[in-house]
Amino acid sequence: MLVFSKELKDTDLRVRFSFPTSSLRHLDFGGNNFVDLYVKDSSDELRVIRCRKRDGEYDKPVLSKGWLQFVSDYNLRVADKVVLLREDDPHLGSQFRIEAKRKIILYGEETWGDVARDN
Repeated sequence: MLVFSKELKDTDLRVRFSFPTSSLRHLDFGGNNFVDLYVKDSSDELRVIRCRKRDGEYDKPVLSKGWLQFVSDYNLRVADKVVLLREDDPHLGSQFRIEAKRKIILYGEETWGDVARDN
């Protein structure tokens, strides 16, 4: 199930990644203003990425701790896309899958291709 899909902006790559408030319904904060998300990346590596939200009327959510490492590992750039899916994997202990996408031209058509992890 799709939680969110967003094209990256400069701030997303340098500081933290903000995403639509409507996606919060997929996350369980347990009364706190942050939750650690256990996500499986495209290399099937388990990552922990912290999601924070503001207190108050507007719960602007952001990915913080662990996010910039993901950006670095996948060498993400402005206009790449990040997709977060709800996907339970009891063997790995993850609840989500995170994917990095990049625009490519394939047979004259623009489409999204998977971004491979830098080694």
